[in-house]
Amino acid sequence: MIENLVIVESPAKAKTLEKFLGKDFRVVSSFGHIRDLAKKNLGIDIVNNFSPEYEIPKDKVKIVNDLRKAAGESRIIWLASDEDREGEAIAWHLASVLNLDPASTRRIVFHEITKDAISNAVLNPRQIDMNLVNSQQARRILDRIVGFEISPVLWKKVQPALSAGRVQSVAVRLIVEREREIISFKTESAFRVTGLFHPETAEVQENNLIRAEASKKFRDEKDAEAFLKHCIPAKFRVSGITVKPGTRSPAPPFTTSTLQQEAYRKLGFSVAQTMTVAQKLYEAGKITYMRTDSTNLSRLALAKSKEVIVAEYGEKYSKTRQFKTRSKTAQEAHEAIRPAYPEAQTITGSQNEKKLYELIWKRTIASQMSDAEIERTTILIGMNNSPVTFTATGEVIKFDGFLRLYSESTDTENGDDEKHILPRVEKDMNLLYNTITATQKFTSPLPRYTEASLVKKLEELGIGRPSTYAPTISTIQNRGYVIRGDRPGEKRQIKVLTLSGDRLTSSIRSEAAGKEKSKLFPQDIGMIVNDFLVENFPDIVDYNFTAGIEEQFDKIAEGRLKWTGMLDKFYPVFHKKVTDTLEKKDRKKGIRVLGNHPETGEKVSVKMGRFGPVAQIGDSDTGEKPRFASLLKNQLLETITLEEALNLFRLPRSLGIHEGDEMIAGTGRFGPFIRYRNKFYSLKKGVDDPYTVTLERGVEIIREKNESDSKKVLKDFGDVLLLNGRYGPYLSRDRKNYRLPKGSDPEKMTREDCIRIIEETEKKQKRT
Repeated sequence: MIENLVIVESPAKAKTLEKFLGKDFRVVSSFGHIRDLAKKNLGIDIVNNFSPEYEIPKDKVKIVNDLRKAAGESRIIWLASDEDREGEAIAWHLASVLNLDPASTRRIVFHEITKDAISNAVLNPRQIDMNLVNSQQARRILDRIVGFEISPVLWKKVQPALSAGRVQSVAVRLIVEREREIISFKTESAFRVTGLFHPETAEVQENNLIRAEASKKFRDEKDAEAFLKHCIPAKFRVSGITVKPGTRSPAPPFTTSTLQQEAYRKLGFSVAQTMTVAQKLYEAGKITYMRTDSTNLSRLALAKSKEVIVAEYGEKYSKTRQFKTRSKTAQEAHEAIRPAYPEAQTITGSQNEKKLYELIWKRTIASQMSDAEIERTTILIGMNNSPVTFTATGEVIKFDGFLRLYSESTDTENGDDEKHILPRVEKDMNLLYNTITATQKFTSPLPRYTEASLVKKLEELGIGRPSTYAPTISTIQNRGYVIRGDRPGEKRQIKVLTLSGDRLTSSIRSEAAGKEKSKLFPQDIGMIVNDFLVENFPDIVDYNFTAGIEEQFDKIAEGRLKWTGMLDKFYPVFHKKVTDTLEKKDRKKGIRVLGNHPETGEKVSVKMGRFGPVAQIGDSDTGEKPRFASLLKNQLLETITLEEALNLFRLPRSLGIHEGDEMIAGTGRFGPFIRYRNKFYSLKKGVDDPYTVTLERGVEIIREKNESDSKKVLKDFGDVLLLNGRYGPYLSRDRKNYRLPKGSDPEKMTREDCIRIIEETEKKQKRT
């Protein structure tokens, strides 16, 4: 008989728990949820008060049987799944499926896997919290209803194999609306004037230059030039100096969303990647629970942080703070994400685990450090012949405080806002200009969302909770509604006027306008689905409605709202909307006429085809067979022009005849290519264009590829190839690759050696 059986949801967590629990405890894993809503039909008995129909998935049957056997051999069962709603639901499902006796079942929770936390949890077990379970059930059932009923509508009215979701559709709407703001944005330009000044009595040196910006921007080059000429005879003086002491306070410890944002900014992690790494750190006992919206720290964490700061930096750097959580729904009993042992500055683990841990450690310790003391200086420079003034701002850090360890990043860091250290000047001091420059600046639309800024926006709107951000962002990308990508931008010419002495010169500079990195771009199908939902299901994609649903889930978790009552209020209105939409007459979606072919007069249009967005020349209504061409990756149905659409039909194009065979340039699934003698050769990105590539260049590309391939083949045994790859030599047979054992010498290998390695590898794979 086992004295104590502890069930957790992951093997990694089980392994860590075993270190702290004694020999009287056996720890096993359920590998997440052991049952879910039935996949067949809806899985919910709506008529019978939304009663869920649960089933054990096939891949969990063996796990459940093993758990039943272990539970039957144990005296006390401890359900130790995570402390959030999902974890509570896992504990409830385990108790139900394993038919556990409440008298011998204990529910324990802890927000960190440390000896003290686990001992405290074992000493203070509780019952399963059905309010939390019902909140999770309500979310799962509502999301199943929305997806199950709207998806068939999309299949019939828009395109087969589409899907919709309560939170994901709102996230897509945010991205689509931002894209349309960018599309409709009209760029304007103005000239921004900056000057470099120095005291009249001093020589020009780097340390006595004052960089100041004019209070007025000029509409065009003519006005900017007139102002610069006005500066030649002008006398400049310091008309005012303001010195203000100030402070900067550290950011609070991490919540789920702020960790996702900062890990993206500082480490370049995607939201899903951050949560995967954080989960590993938590399960290894390195950090506290990673799904939280609280900035609260325990008394023990505050005391330990202070010890670290005083020991490392001294008493004056320590300032104990307890941050007030902004979120109304946050549970103060929970903690922010922090190191389980604040005294441990580094950990063992993968590089990503080390990086994320260091970020969490620095943020936590910095939150308990003193404010930074700043001195902000503003110098006003007046002109004797113009009301325009120049302003210089500078900042000096008098005491670095928390900045010695950590500074929070922002989504819109701008080099133009850099604070400079200013030289000492006095009021009414005469100044001379070194140079005054008028630079053409263009207005920019709001930036596209990154994964991090989308999380921030969802949190601001009250949509989603800590556990939903990562899966939501992954889902909208997996379904092809949105892609994460880069855009190189376009080169733009900007004019620069420079006044030096009494000489005015003009020059032209180029800049990359609209350059984007790791941004979320809506795809045509995402925009079409969004428009359909906004028109037919406005509540489902309404920001306030979706946030209101989240608040109702919170009320259920607190025991202030009955979950079946909430669903009963939602469903009839929603179901009627679904029925009404299905009864509407079909109409063509996503078709846009661009104009007529300049030579043939045929209609040119774009639409969503079966395999993606396409351009079409001609119309089947006229009796002629239309021609189709796929849009390029960065083209949208909404913005493509007639000229761009016609350009798509120039491919594939013949480059000419080489050694008796035709060479063709085209573009396909994997990008632009050349086809020659039934072989494909990729064009170099950023170098070759399928619309302009020549026959001579095609011959060169083929030659380079053949030379590269010849170097790749070390030995050719006919049915087996010994190849040289990116990571060293390997074997290839029947389009399957095989690693060489360590210590193999490719030069000495025979065909028999290769066959033996392949057969041994396949035997191992079969056993696995």
